[in-house]
Amino acid sequence: MRENITEWNKQLHGKSAQEVLDFFIKEFKGEIALASSLGAEDQVLTEMILDIDKETKIFTLDTGRLFPETYDLIHRTNNKYGIKMSVYFPEAAKVEKMVNNEGINLFFESVEKRKRCCNIRKIQPLKRAFKGLSVWICGLRKEQSVTRTDMQVVEWDEGNQMIKVNPLIEWSEKEVWDYIKLKGIPYNTLHDKNYPSIGCQPCTRAIMDGEDVRAGRWYWESPDTKECGLHKK
Repeated sequence: MRENITEWNKQLHGKSAQEVLDFFIKEFKGEIALASSLGAEDQVLTEMILDIDKETKIFTLDTGRLFPETYDLIHRTNNKYGIKMSVYFPEAAKVEKMVNNEGINLFFESVEKRKRCCNIRKIQPLKRAFKGLSVWICGLRKEQSVTRTDMQVVEWDEGNQMIKVNPLIEWSEKEVWDYIKLKGIPYNTLHDKNYPSIGCQPCTRAIMDGEDVRAGRWYWESPDTKECGLHKK
């Protein structure tokens, strides 16, 4: 599959997000899923995917530190589309050991500790969610971060040995919100309170006017470290 990445990017150049999704959902039926962060982009993708194929797997990760508004969004999304989004949790024993050894909010102490928390709460559950899959769909956009400007529509995820598809990679934030309004897509109400990017509650803050859309994520760190490890090439 890896050898097809270049050809797929050529073939899908200029295609709409729906066309990209349609191609991969049909090509990899039963082996493809949306890994949803429940952000605005992933809610757009949820709408598009379910319009193409209601049976395509959609899952999210519950780290145990999410906002109440995020849990409410899972409920509202399931109700609107008549689905049961799969939810994956971290292993309780590993979280318990980490917290007892390093503290409940260890992530503020160093990038290394923050990434260790992300690894236990997000990366390891993600790997369980990926079992049996060949392709994962992501809501990444180039505009979101300096760490994402070189990403393409189709990539090879070396760490997970699978294809990663980014149908919205060229979309602007305005395009995302215009589509949400057009389709009446449920979204996290924190977006209305200056939270453009929402993760775990202690690691996310509202942004101020003029700040980058990812400024509120791991806000005590420098921009070039602001990834949790989910999107390594």
